[in-house]
Amino acid sequence: MTDPGLGRAYRTWRHLTPTEGPAMTDLCLGVLGHGLRGSLARVAHRPGEGARVTVVADPDAGQRERAAHRIPGVRTVDDHRKVIDAPDVDAVLVLTPDHTHADLACEALRAGKPVFVEKPLDITVERCDRILRTARETGTRLYVGHNMRHMPVIRLMRGLIERGDIGTVKTVWVRHFVGYGGDWYFKDWHAERRYTTGLLLQKGAHDIDVVHWLAGGYTRRVQAFGDLMVYGDNPHRRALGEPKAVDWYTEDGHWPPHTQRALNPMIDVEDVSLVNMCLDNRVLAAYQQCHFTPDYWRNYTVIGDAGRLENFGDGPGAVVRVWNSRRSVHRERADAEYPVPEVVDDAGHGGADPLIIDEFLRFVREGGLTDTSPVAARMAVAAGFGATESLRTGGVVREVPPLDPELIAYFEGGQRASEPRA
Repeated sequence: MTDPGLGRAYRTWRHLTPTEGPAMTDLCLGVLGHGLRGSLARVAHRPGEGARVTVVADPDAGQRERAAHRIPGVRTVDDHRKVIDAPDVDAVLVLTPDHTHADLACEALRAGKPVFVEKPLDITVERCDRILRTARETGTRLYVGHNMRHMPVIRLMRGLIERGDIGTVKTVWVRHFVGYGGDWYFKDWHAERRYTTGLLLQKGAHDIDVVHWLAGGYTRRVQAFGDLMVYGDNPHRRALGEPKAVDWYTEDGHWPPHTQRALNPMIDVEDVSLVNMCLDNRVLAAYQQCHFTPDYWRNYTVIGDAGRLENFGDGPGAVVRVWNSRRSVHRERADAEYPVPEVVDDAGHGGADPLIIDEFLRFVREGGLTDTSPVAARMAVAAGFGATESLRTGGVVREVPPLDPELIAYFEGGQRASEPRA
């Protein structure tokens, strides 16, 4: 097929260099946390090209050493307050474990430092709302790192939907095969409810947000089932206080799932879950997540009143197929097929990580609307939280609590600064 002309769905990333535009003073960034998402700090560090990371805080000495090695010229500290209060920090990236987001983000917002919060926004609805209220009350800019909104496969599907190729969206089905789930989510804090609420929220917030974005609405009612089917029976756990094994993650090992070793001492989150969602625009959606599959990818099926689309793969070589010309029995050959655009420099999540950093830096400098949304981030957590409550109470339907309309208006209006409230 020819290029469907989907605009930014086909944008590739590369840094702004001095020869491509006017020189600008680097924004000085402070980073809280240099764990698995410390890669974002390294993406954001681009001295002479608009931003530099000046200081990283992490309580773990090993992570501070890694940050110092990987980010040239950065200084490292063990206390987040030394970042938030630093005079050479213009904005703060919160890349710490999920349950710490609200406390750290609110502290930075109150200090007047624009904040990037890694997804999920936090692990409860109340804590998410506290972040949004603090941003509104202080007038400090808040950005949430839902990077999948910049993934080429998602932008391609959204462009096709907006163009009308399948008519009006009526239902969305998502299957998430988390092939490396045993490595990534059952060997550290992700395996404990007190730090995540559950993986249906922690991991699922990505896909729930995408469902909302593609469908043009937010979840109002959820019903779910889930279980800890595989990793709960595995007795091979680390001792309390013992660090993760050096080979905690491998691409070609640790298969089948029961051969996993050195799992987290406590595991009380589900490794498989199924969710039904009713959105406020009458779209019906379903999401399925499994952490012990042999393959890793996401499959989206979006059905409208004039066709359907589906992605086959979500990285290099993937395609999105559209059926919309006629009724028929199953036919593998679609009416249209679009390759998922490849990026020039994939520095994470199909090139999405550099794009969210680009958008954040632009937002810090100029304000205005962004493709990510604090409201949407809150609604994704709210849906995931309600779904987790449902699956742990036998599948009882849960209502998703609405967000204060004043907060919706503020964030959807571009977070225009106002006088702080008393």
